[in-house]
Amino acid sequence: MAEVNDDLDDAIAISALQHYSYCPRQCALIHAEQAWDENVHTLRGQAVHERVDTPESRVEGVVRVERALPLYSRRLGLVGRADVVEFLPDGTPFPVEYKHGPRRAKMHDDLQLAAQALCLEEMLGRPVPRGAIFHHSSRRRREVAITAALRAMVEELTPTIRAMLGSAQLPPPAADARCQECSLADLCQPMLIAGATRLSALRKTLYDPDEDEGE
Repeated sequence: MAEVNDDLDDAIAISALQHYSYCPRQCALIHAEQAWDENVHTLRGQAVHERVDTPESRVEGVVRVERALPLYSRRLGLVGRADVVEFLPDGTPFPVEYKHGPRRAKMHDDLQLAAQALCLEEMLGRPVPRGAIFHHSSRRRREVAITAALRAMVEELTPTIRAMLGSAQLPPPAADARCQECSLADLCQPMLIAGATRLSALRKTLYDPDEDEGE
């Protein structure tokens, strides 16, 4: 269980959980180094969010819809904004996060949605048992249960991310398939750094100072 954090001065962005669960180095580059670059994936994401980036409140049938709703959790020290929160007829909040990709389950997206749910529960005093990811490419929703496991991950990762961002140290690069879709690949240089790390390890195995001293 995370410690209570009543001061939002050192709050971290809800999106940091999504970035960290995808790649800790990406999270540090964005949220600590303030690094950013565009590629086709980020540009598509921006286009998808244009519709929900402007605050708006309206009623659709029996559902009240809030767009670009500010969120926070003083207990966890999280701040952010929900793309959409639908308030069902009984008053239950139902967060909806917009993503540009096709409809498929991604843990880092579900984690971001769970963090939004925890913020809404603290702000409104109402349980948030479910939410949804709207996948723009397929124009379909994927409903997500805000399970105990997702809640526990938010509780555990939030202080971990805060400590990482405060350490002023970049985690090592993933140097795997994730890097192919990352807009920060040119800034991160994952393959170059991973190669240098492997070379350094190889040198240590080939050169043993203790053996030289014994000759």
